[in-house]
Amino acid sequence: MAYSALGPRVLLRRLREVMAEPDTAQKRLDKIATLIASNMVAEVCSIYVMRPGQVLELYATEGLKRAAVHKSKLKVGEGLVGLIGDQAIGLNLADAQNHPSFKYLPETGEEIYHSFLGSPIMRGGTVIGVLVVQNRTRRHYSDEEEEALQTTAMVLAEVIASGELREVAREVAADVAHMRSHHLRGESLAEGIALGHVVLHEPRVAVHNLIAESIPLEKKRLDEAVQQLHLQVDQLLDGTESLRGADYSDVLETIRMFAHDKGWVNRLGEAVDTGLTAEAAVERVQNDNRARMMRTPDPYLRERMHDLDDLSNRLMRILTGAVATASRGDLPANAIIVSRNMGPAELLDYDRNKIRGVILEEGGKTSHVAIVARALGIPAVGQATGLIDLVDTGSPIVIDGNTGELFVRPSQDLQKSYAEKVRFYARKQAQYAVLRDVPAVTKDGVKINLNINAGLIVDLPHLHDSGADGVGLYRTELHFMMASRFPRLTSQVRHYKAILDQANGKPVVFRTLDIGADKSLPYLRQPREDNPALGWRSIRMALDRPALLRLQVRSLLIAGQGHDLKIMFPMIADVDEYLRARDIVELEKAYLLARGHELPKSLQLGVMIEIPALIWQLDQLLPLIDFASVGSNDLVQFLFASDRGNPKLTGRYDPLSPAALGAMRLIVEKAKAHNKPVTLCGELGGRPLEAMGLLGIGLISVSMVPSGIGPVKAMLLELDQAKLWSFMAPLLKSPAHSIRGDLLEFAQRNGVPV
Repeated sequence: MAYSALGPRVLLRRLREVMAEPDTAQKRLDKIATLIASNMVAEVCSIYVMRPGQVLELYATEGLKRAAVHKSKLKVGEGLVGLIGDQAIGLNLADAQNHPSFKYLPETGEEIYHSFLGSPIMRGGTVIGVLVVQNRTRRHYSDEEEEALQTTAMVLAEVIASGELREVAREVAADVAHMRSHHLRGESLAEGIALGHVVLHEPRVAVHNLIAESIPLEKKRLDEAVQQLHLQVDQLLDGTESLRGADYSDVLETIRMFAHDKGWVNRLGEAVDTGLTAEAAVERVQNDNRARMMRTPDPYLRERMHDLDDLSNRLMRILTGAVATASRGDLPANAIIVSRNMGPAELLDYDRNKIRGVILEEGGKTSHVAIVARALGIPAVGQATGLIDLVDTGSPIVIDGNTGELFVRPSQDLQKSYAEKVRFYARKQAQYAVLRDVPAVTKDGVKINLNINAGLIVDLPHLHDSGADGVGLYRTELHFMMASRFPRLTSQVRHYKAILDQANGKPVVFRTLDIGADKSLPYLRQPREDNPALGWRSIRMALDRPALLRLQVRSLLIAGQGHDLKIMFPMIADVDEYLRARDIVELEKAYLLARGHELPKSLQLGVMIEIPALIWQLDQLLPLIDFASVGSNDLVQFLFASDRGNPKLTGRYDPLSPAALGAMRLIVEKAKAHNKPVTLCGELGGRPLEAMGLLGIGLISVSMVPSGIGPVKAMLLELDQAKLWSFMAPLLKSPAHSIRGDLLEFAQRNGVPV
């Protein structure tokens, strides 16, 4: 039987006519089955739809017994229809009843039909149904007929998903939603709970025009788009359009390999030859690739599916002119941004009044975008592997940034439960807001300085809203990470001056550029290292490239005119490194004075104590500096030689251990002996129980995420510091792995809210 590309176009036009008729959904679906049978010159056409529990139900038929509709059901993997639904593959059989997967359903009356042609009905890479045609004659269907049925299945998927079959679309959508309901556990990046709807950062392109009016024209469109794709990927890899660093370049290398793969391009051309538009051909080949790769047992090949998806989505956007990222479109009021990965600047492109949460398939707690999410107070979860395959834009989702859990298309009960948690959190925040102007003083009269960590101008409103005393750590590297080139003097001066102006007299501690390990600049070439956390990073890089440090120090000194300026150097390992950094500051002061510049009203220099070696040099260091900050994140990591980014080591070593607390107690005692202020500015400071332990060893200044100010203040207002230290002192000499349980017991016994 010959088949031309005219068939699907005629079918599409007739389908539109059927859908415009004032019939029930079932009658329209019955007419569609009849149209497909006629168009395919088949004696039977059956439409099966995926139902809850992975069951394919007969929804409409032409040729089989009508009584079987909604009664005949096959589980995924059961029978020929179930086999198609399970493996997302087509079947072309001359004698279906001799196939080992054949299952006889007596209520259908199909025993008289021998030849069988079936195709999965797919939407977004997921099987939502199966389309089958049958004939009495034993024969294999031609390649043209296979292509026609696959094209018709694509049309049917779009018809159902479009909502034009209103009642059926709702029912099918509900079934697919039920089928794809998932509970995932990722890694908490930023605390908080949010309910909302998925917004894909890189939206999938909806194909509305499936059937080609002119195959030569579609071939030309495809060829031009592929050429543009090659150019785009080459530009991304060269770095002219990328801010994502070396790791993303590795991904792009893989994508470029696929983009230049002749087999992939040829398959696209063959799909157009069957009568599809260029974009429909891309979707067709993408569905085929996904179905094939999902069945492979090789995890590496399954991972390459994401690269092919990325490539296909890029090509679809070129063909349709769709926006590259959702930040340029209209956002719902409760958007949960979902992305494979993204840079901090990309997150800042979104309307922050509408974002309720961020989910990344790849990003970890130390990723740049995680830092921005915490700064913005947006719940975030990373390492959510496979999420993009399970959602579409608009899918309801719950994100629990406290536990790292995600609930895709949650049940009504689950939504209600989390909505109550959100309301409870809001009530707690309202209680903390009442404490905004209450002095942070313990029950035994010790004044505690509560500061915030920051790294973006958008952080500064939190300084005043939270009632914090100042900015204990300003991460200057975030400004560099979001720039496409090294910021010039004027750009840096403008940025630092804006921070000081918005601080409105409250102290700000600027940490000099802390690049390396988990933080990289796309425009700054850095060597690959076996152990970057212990490698060429931070002050080590700055001292080896003094021009970079001099430019930053000069910018800070100019911006600090008329202000009290505090500059802090990170990752200092010995006194000599501090002296070399201090000499650079003196050079820049002399440079500016010689040119008639006014210097800051006052200037204080400090160091981050985060390398254990420095603890044994404090008597030599402290007389030379004005202040110190304990960087607990790295200090604890280095104390235990434990990579804090390694999931296998998460929670293995507790910062509330005698070893860690003892080391920090030693720093506090040395600072007190030399009359030098010391602040802790790691993540520990923002968690009430951990903060209580820090206050217990004598720290009276902590810096934290802005959302931690309220809970920590509520804790310390009920705390007797002297009593706590008396309790803790003997525990620091114990061989215990951690004293966390002891501190929790103390808090409960003494009414301290943690």
